[in-house]
Parts: sequence; C-alpha cells; structure tokens
Amino acid sequence: MSDNQFDARERQDPAQREQDLFARLPDLLAHATSKSSAWAEHLEGRDIGAVKDRHALAALPMLRKSDLLNKQKAKPPFGGYLAGDLSEAARVFMSPGPIWEPQAPGLDPWNGARSLFAAGFRKGDIVLNAFSYHLTPGGFILDQGAIALGCTVFPAGVGNTDTQVEAVEVLKPTAFVGTPDYLKILLDRGREQGRDISSIKKALVSGGALFPSLRKEYEDQGIQVGQCYATADLGVIAYETEVREGMVVNEDYIVEIVRPGTGEPVADGEVGELVVTNFNSLYPLIRFATGDLSKIIPGQSACGRTNMRLAGWMGRADQRTKVKGMFIDPAQIAQIVAAHPEVTKARLAVSRRGETDAMTLSVETEGTENGLSERVAATLREITRLKGDVELVPAGALPNDGKVIADEREYG
Repeated sequence: MSDNQFDARERQDPAQREQDLFARLPDLLAHATSKSSAWAEHLEGRDIGAVKDRHALAALPMLRKSDLLNKQKAKPPFGGYLAGDLSEAARVFMSPGPIWEPQAPGLDPWNGARSLFAAGFRKGDIVLNAFSYHLTPGGFILDQGAIALGCTVFPAGVGNTDTQVEAVEVLKPTAFVGTPDYLKILLDRGREQGRDISSIKKALVSGGALFPSLRKEYEDQGIQVGQCYATADLGVIAYETEVREGMVVNEDYIVEIVRPGTGEPVADGEVGELVVTNFNSLYPLIRFATGDLSKIIPGQSACGRTNMRLAGWMGRADQRTKVKGMFIDPAQIAQIVAAHPEVTKARLAVSRRGETDAMTLSVETEGTENGLSERVAATLREITRLKGDVELVPAGALPNDGKVIADEREYG
C-alpha cells in the first residue's frame, strides 16, 4: 500500500467526506438488519433508508456495551450481532466481561495504519509491540496496522521486561507501541542494566493518558510520542498528528458527542459521551455508546487533515475507569466488599505516583486490622488484575457523594 492511502483521504473537503460517509450508511443498515437478528430487532420499525445525515442517525437507538454484554450472555457468543458467518472472522477474542469480539477480514481491520503513519511510522520501521496478545485484541490492533504500513513487528506483549530490554538491544527497533507508562519502564530498566536502547525514536501509545510531563520526558530522550484513542470493539477511532492539537477522527467512523443518558447530540465544544458508528460489515456497531467522555474541537487541524477533531479521552460517563490500560468497574469494587464481611463500604482512588498510575482502596470497617489490609489487597489484585494499596477507615469516614471510583489524576 502507498503512503498516500494513509494520508490523502484525511485531507479532502470535509463537507464532501461527510456526504460520502452518510451515503454509505443506508446500505450498512440494510446489511446489518438483513444479516443480523439482533440488529433487525434493535432497528425494527425504523426507516433505515432515510438515515442519510446526522439528524436522522441521532434518532436511532444507541447500543450500550452493557446491553451488548447481556445479549451475548443470552445468545452466545455474539448476541446475534454478527452480520455474517463466524468462518469469515480471522480471529475471535474474549475481553474482560467477558465480551466476545470477532476480527473482521482484511489486512488492517481496526484501521490502525493511519494513526501509525501520523505518528511518523513508515515502511521499513521495526516496531516493538508491547500491547497484550493474550485473549483480547489489544496487541493485534496496531500489529495489523503496522504490517499494513509495511513495518516489521516484534510481538513483545506485556511483561518480561528484562527480555524485552535484551530484544531492544539486539533487534534495535526504531518504534514502540504500547501503554504510555510501559515505555518509561522499558527505558528505565535498560539504563539500569547498561544496555543500548537508543534505537527507539518514535512511539504511538494508547490504553491510558499520556501526561504532559511524561511526554516531555520522552522528548528529552529524543523520542517523539503520539497517542491514539482505540477500543477493542471498534479499533482506532481517532489519533494525534504532529501538531498535537486534539485527535483527528479516523476514516470509516461516524462520531457523535451526546449528552450522557439521553443520546442527544451536544454542541461542538461541549463535553459528552462518545458514540461511534463503524462500517465493519462482519460486526457492525451502530451508534455504539462507548461510555467515554470527550468533546469536539472546532475548526481544522493545522497539519492539513480536515476531519473532525476530538479532545481525546476525558474520563467516563459512568465511573468505569482505565488504570494502566485496564478498565476497573464499580461492580468490581462491590465484589471486593462482598468478599469481606468486615468491610461495609469502599472507594477506589486513582492517582499518579511519578509517571505511573496508582490505586488506593479505602474501606470502611469497624473491625480490627487482623490482616484485613493484606486480604483486601489480595482480593483487589485478584478481581482487577492490578496491585493497589488498601487503607482502613472507620465507618462513616468516606464521602457521601455516590462515588465508588474517584479518578484524581490531572490530565493537563
């Protein structure tokens, strides 16, 4: 594929792009309702042939991830939303929930190549991919994009830091993809061991916030770092460009910002919930409510790309919070409380320690210590798959504000 494919289409007239995109929508809806029993039920009674603009699209019902999860449990594995045969899927994934996701056919099914190109990746780059290849599509999303771009991928996955540092010294990758924090861990470990890790000059990160101080630290080491916004369900929805002014929405996605709980679009610049429609013929997601908050940045990017821009991830419409690339849900905190009769209430605070996410679970209890902190910490790690501190507080000490998870990080 030529470099032009990953750049030129983003520079076309925005009104024409919008017109072209919505001209395709009735066919997508017709395909989804004819091939998928769940979409037929979901859109029953709607004049799908008339859905040719944003106003008509906004009149369709949203699909929430929680609803998709319940449908999948009732009718496994895909809840009836697969618009084709499972044999058409290149891979099948099982994300936490569990929720099942098929990989559509094609070289770049999650539209990752364009985000890599904008981050400076080019044909011939050797890319160390530190996203997880285990069960979920995380590692494959940018793996496939990098291959489509003509890069060579080292599928490092998560963990085994010493081995990865050794691989960097030997293989000399020019680029990195992974979570924002892990690149720092890799670089710090390499310096501790006296290894030559200077080959990495560019990176594309996702799965967490790239804080300004951490970006500057990377730039001071000669590494240019961009970020993209991606989900397991949809792929790469938006990405940064070299001017670092918000994130440009990717081709083949229609993005809406709606008032949480209503589905009604808000004005440009107003924070709301991100709702996305993709054009994945095997697994179409129409008005899929991500639960993430963002806003539209008015105007066009100075880089020359003309598509809509988002401010990036601005938190959750619910209290579901991403920590070190993993989502933590209030239901998981409830599980922890239920596992320990001595605990009556809990609140998880997410903060930053240096350049790393940190968690502290405060639990109300009238009991004595008696090893409770360690036991609750073990349950926290078992349920969330992340380590965190545990603080015991007396009954009534936690704020009465309805928050189960408090994100205390500063996003710059």
